[in-house]
Amino acid sequence: MNRLARFAGYGRNAAVPDDTRHHEDVVVERMDAEELREPIIAALREVHDPEIPVNIYDLGLIYKIAISDRGDVNIDMTLTAPACPVAGMMPLMVKDAVASVEGVGEIQVELVWDPPWNQSNMSDEAKLQLGML
Repeated sequence: MNRLARFAGYGRNAAVPDDTRHHEDVVVERMDAEELREPIIAALREVHDPEIPVNIYDLGLIYKIAISDRGDVNIDMTLTAPACPVAGMMPLMVKDAVASVEGVGEIQVELVWDPPWNQSNMSDEAKLQLGML
């Protein structure tokens, strides 16, 4: 059974007599944690701060992406300002984007304020898009 079928619960409630059940070792395909990094970054580049027309990754709002061997992902992120009107929904947007990457397990997004964000966190591409270069 493939990962999608297991995730969807295919066959989970199928009636199987107790005497015919046997345990099989299921081989689950695992991706190397570092193989997930680029697809995760690509997914994060699809998330935009509604007030700034640049993705959050190139804005420098993502401080840390930690990927476990099981595919679980912990992200530390910040916002351009603590009073940002999307502070409540931005971590959910990040979590949803990362969840779309195949091979990712549990996702935890932590909103951090230290160090405070500043314009030097931005990539050159972001600065160019905003006319700062």
